[in-house]
Amino acid sequence: MSNTKESYKVQVTKDYLVFSAAHFITYNDDVCERLHGHNYRVTAEVYGPLDENHYVIDFIALRDELHRIVLELDHRMLLPTDHKRIHVDAGESEVLVTFADRRWIFPRDDCLLLPVANTTSELLAKYIGQKLLQEMKDAGISRPSRLRIHLDENHGQWAVCDLQVADSA
Repeated sequence: MSNTKESYKVQVTKDYLVFSAAHFITYNDDVCERLHGHNYRVTAEVYGPLDENHYVIDFIALRDELHRIVLELDHRMLLPTDHKRIHVDAGESEVLVTFADRRWIFPRDDCLLLPVANTTSELLAKYIGQKLLQEMKDAGISRPSRLRIHLDENHGQWAVCDLQVADSA
């Protein structure tokens, strides 16, 4: 027997794990981008030990949970609810968004209000990862020891969020 230590990772990326969405971000505290959109591509990497079936996670279960999240994000206006200067006021039929002297009104059904400070690719990757972990837990899927979400916003411009899972069970 050798003294090797094993580690395992699976990766899921599919042509349909993409979403088109609009957003804008702020930077330098007082600069707000113009409204624009991206065709995002999502990849998930799951790290952990082998289970009784000799795999890290069921590819199909991982793919399906990730696909549900992608569908929620698809064709939406992504708005941050935790931004200190972007104010989001969601009514029954519309959402009023303000930043300094700028103002936007969107149909409520077209918006996805996200608990993030800014709709950067980094924070969107974190949101997707945290939501995926919660969905896996709710579905009774064993949580991995580590999850990495790659979010490509523009054919080669990637953000990656690496989540270490403390209670992987």
